[in-house]
Parts: sequence; C-alpha cells; structure tokens
Amino acid sequence: MSSRLRPLDGTEFAALTADVVVPVEQSLVWDAYDRAMPGRRPWKRFAFEVDGRPAAVIALSEYRGRGFRYLWAKHGPVWMCEPTAELERALRAVLVAGVRAVDPGIAFVRLHARHGADDLHELLQSVTYDRTVVVHLDSRSDDELLAGMKKRGRRDLRKGQREHPIEVREETGLTADDFAELYAVLQETAERDGFGIHPASVYTTMLDALGPGAARVFVGRHDGAIESWVIVTVHDAAATAYYAASSAAGRVSDAATQLYWEIIRTLRDEGVRTFDFMGIGSDRAPSLESLTTMKTKFTPEVTAVDGAWDVAVRPLRYAALTRALALKRAGVRAVREAVPTARGALGAARRALGAARRPDAATTAAADENAGEQA
Repeated sequence: MSSRLRPLDGTEFAALTADVVVPVEQSLVWDAYDRAMPGRRPWKRFAFEVDGRPAAVIALSEYRGRGFRYLWAKHGPVWMCEPTAELERALRAVLVAGVRAVDPGIAFVRLHARHGADDLHELLQSVTYDRTVVVHLDSRSDDELLAGMKKRGRRDLRKGQREHPIEVREETGLTADDFAELYAVLQETAERDGFGIHPASVYTTMLDALGPGAARVFVGRHDGAIESWVIVTVHDAAATAYYAASSAAGRVSDAATQLYWEIIRTLRDEGVRTFDFMGIGSDRAPSLESLTTMKTKFTPEVTAVDGAWDVAVRPLRYAALTRALALKRAGVRAVREAVPTARGALGAARRALGAARRPDAATTAAADENAGEQA
C-alpha cells in the first residue's frame, strides 16, 4: 500500500468533498472563525491518497499555546472509506513526517481516531468525547419524532408545555450587547455545574465569523426572562448543539426540553437531516455524564464517534509539555486542598481571639448590675 498527502486549495477541497458530509469545523466556512480568533489561523488542507485514490481529507488549524504551537484537525480527518486501524496509522505517519518537514516548531497534532494505538495520547488539555446523541430528522412528522423519544422525554415535554410553557424564538444575528444577557445565563450555569467558560468575545466572534447560515441562536423565554438558550451550527444539512445554558428557573422548569423540541422541528422543516447533541458521558468523558439523561430524552440510541487524540510531532517537546502540565495541575490541587485547611485554622484563630477579648460571664453580669444602678 502506497500513501501520501496531497495539498488542497479551497476549490479542490470543495470539489473533492461535494458528495461527503463535512463537519463544520473541517469546512471552508470555519476558516473565517480561525482567522478572527487571536492565537489561531487556518494552516493547510490535504487529501490523504492511498494507491492513488483519495481515502480522506483533513483540514488543520494552528493554535498557539503558552510557549508552544500545535495543529488541530477538529472532527477530522473526514474519511471517504472505512477507516481501518492500518489506514489511520498510515495517515498519521505521513502527516507527522510532513508537518515536521514543513514547520519544525509544531509540537503535536490533535486529530480524531477510531482505533486505539501507541502513538495516540490523551489530550494535553481540553475534553473530548466518543459518544453522542444524534436525532435523525429526515422529514419525519411530529408524531414520528415523538415516538422516537424516550417515554420520559415525551412526559417531560408535555408537562412543561402544559404547566410552564416557554416562548422559543430564533435570535440569530444578535449584537454583542444583546449577547450579554445570554452570557449572564451561561455564567450562572457554569458556576452551578462547575465548568469553565470562554470570554464572551469567543462566542460572539464565532457567531459573527460563521454568519447566520452556519451559526444560529435559539432562545427560550418565560414571561420575557431567558430560561434556556442554544447556539446551533448547521452545515451540509447536519446541525449540532454547540453551546447551551439554562438559568436556575429554566433548570427547575426543564425549559431546555421544550427549547430543543422546537429547534428540532424548525430545522426539520428547513431540510436539515440530523441534529447532534454533541457529546455525552463515557469512560473517556466522565465529566459529561450529567448531560446524558437530558440528551437521551430525544432518542435512546447512543452514537459512537471518533474521539480526539494528541499525536506527538516532537516527542521530547511533547513529553516536556506533559510533565509541565502535570506539575501545574498538582500545584493547583495542592492549593485547593490547602485553602480549606488554612481557612479552618484562620477561623479557629479568630474565634480564640474573640473569646480572649470577651469578658467572662461573671464580669458581664456584674457590669450589667452596675449599669442598672447608674441608670
């Protein structure tokens, strides 16, 4: 088997993938977002050819970390045939060799793979997922969509519509000032559920760069107050719930179930074929387990997807980065563990100091009697 990478320009990439569903992150549309984000830029696109025939395409973006650079083929490569372990390893081999020759400063490449291998490493930073929930729309009627939901999903949807109906509107094209209201709900969600979020500019830049055709915003309100919202990407008739948030009130009322239902119906009517909830819990992504119950309301079927992995281009450099990150995380854990202990000691000291300053009970009683006499 002979294999090689052939560089592609935008026109060649579009022609080669005309009959292939390309994730939005691998599409030409995504380049505008990479260009607009500080520390990122589109890098190169390739066709991976085996015995002279294209087997996959891959689009790589360059990311700059603190003191290092890496490439990320987010949701790539896009395969045009069944990606066997042999084909995946062959692609990685020619890619690493090519990157090392073209840009020696790249430390590693991040890409997706179906088969485990000894050259694949868990992500240096970030969280990946290898299971998701995909609802197939395909012009299905409301009754067919409802029949495909779990019993609990139908029950929760009908209960919400009956007892706490929300108004769902598409608010695509909102300004940065408008997004501030949504961002406040995201901050509330992050604090409640214990996860990190980006600065607001990351989300608004994404919306502006991708444009209203590829990045859409749906908001659920009750009595005018935002209870849930979702940013949905749409490309090649495939939609993905990219970012989402719910207020405390929205969590209680389960506003998200009504919101997703209306989004799914809207996209179906527009000819979108699939709706991907983008990740649920698994052994590789235990932090996403809390999302599983909500997302599987809409179908009990779980879809396996290729998770992301790091592939070292400069092994010694990558090993040094791994050690540095491990030390950093150990330091953060030590600080977090030390803070409660220090707070406890400080509280005890303050209590002891307060007790030393307070008169004892007998002195207090005598003082009270003297005060009465003086009065």
